[in-house]
Amino acid sequence: MSFREVNENDILKEWLNSREEGLLGYLTEEDKQHHMYFDEISEKVLKNIPKQNKEYVKKQLNKLDENFLYYLCYWNEKYYRNGFVDGARIIMGCLEE
Repeated sequence: MSFREVNENDILKEWLNSREEGLLGYLTEEDKQHHMYFDEISEKVLKNIPKQNKEYVKKQLNKLDENFLYYLCYWNEKYYRNGFVDGARIIMGCLEE
């Protein structure tokens, strides 16, 4: 079993999910400065769209939001998963010697 690959019963994926949920409750002031203001930006865009195009633009903005969140989740998982595996290999290599 390779921890680099996501499996159905993946303990590393469960750990990443629990870390994500836990970290959201401990945002620092610096973290809050880097907040994504997607809703506020969407509202501003929609205010400047002609009425006949508003629904279409709203759907596209929602797709963009979902796509961006999916992208962030994918890269965060890949980054942390591979970092965890690399760290575990370093530790195992030290124990073997």
